[in-house]
Amino acid sequence: MNDELVIRARQLTKRFGALTAVDHLDLDVPRAIIYGFLGPNGSGKTTAIRMLCGLLTPTEGGATVLGIDVPTGAAALKSRIGYMTQKFSLYSDLTVLENLRFVADIYAYPQRGRNARIGDLIERYDLVAQQKQLAGTLSGGQKQRLALACAVLNKPELLLLDEPTSAVDPKSRRDFWAKLFALAESGTTILVSTHYMDEAERCHRLAILDHGRKVADGPPAELQRATGMSVVEVRADQPWAAQAELLRLPDVRSVTQLGVRLRVLVPEQVQDPLALIAATLRSQGLAASCELVGASLEDVFVAVTLDGDARAAA
Repeated sequence: MNDELVIRARQLTKRFGALTAVDHLDLDVPRAIIYGFLGPNGSGKTTAIRMLCGLLTPTEGGATVLGIDVPTGAAALKSRIGYMTQKFSLYSDLTVLENLRFVADIYAYPQRGRNARIGDLIERYDLVAQQKQLAGTLSGGQKQRLALACAVLNKPELLLLDEPTSAVDPKSRRDFWAKLFALAESGTTILVSTHYMDEAERCHRLAILDHGRKVADGPPAELQRATGMSVVEVRADQPWAAQAELLRLPDVRSVTQLGVRLRVLVPEQVQDPLALIAATLRSQGLAASCELVGASLEDVFVAVTLDGDARAAA
């Protein structure tokens, strides 16, 4: 991977009246990686992306994207980036082919080679059989592939994707990510927002956003090693009752139920968390097996957003 920064943001902030949507965001995105924004709806992902591509003016701070200051240089940036919104934003009453031709006109793609480029995209994104079909009649996965084909038509150096797989099935999501990895291998830098944990794990690097703030940043595996929490997995005959008892413990920060299992987060400074959890359940007559396990990305997310949830509640 290249250490050259494609995106560099410092103290990037956006307020809408009393609402702070993005709160002093620092961001460094190297070239030719897939960098993820992970966070729930309302965490600031879309607002951050819109500032980075020049569609929104920051309230404070600033960013350079491909060496260009945004938003002042947004016009010069337009031809070098691709942007795919969460909602399908192409023309439903145009065919697949007509949409691609329209996007080529927007980018003033050279006439020489234009048809070859469009034909290559139709084939690469599995749209050959649908090229004369109205975009509004496509399936969710087909619309997604068309939107991606349009976003990369101008061979962008940077691709910005705002929750691109939120409306498609798991197979379409897997196929879509295979195409993203191929783009990254060819040198395209990709910034993608998601609220899916399995997608976040695929990113080379990840920022977790919570209530507009970046609360964690790093490769997913590194974040999982540095949660600051011990994770105890509990299998209990009465998981609901076990959860209620464990949440009474001052040393337990979180308990999440996954089927018949409980994931219990205890700060690392607490000595012998396994014994603490087991003894508590035993004292209440609750049969359970307990073991220390490695942190999942969901555990990381829960751990780093606990303070933000407390602030929001206050």
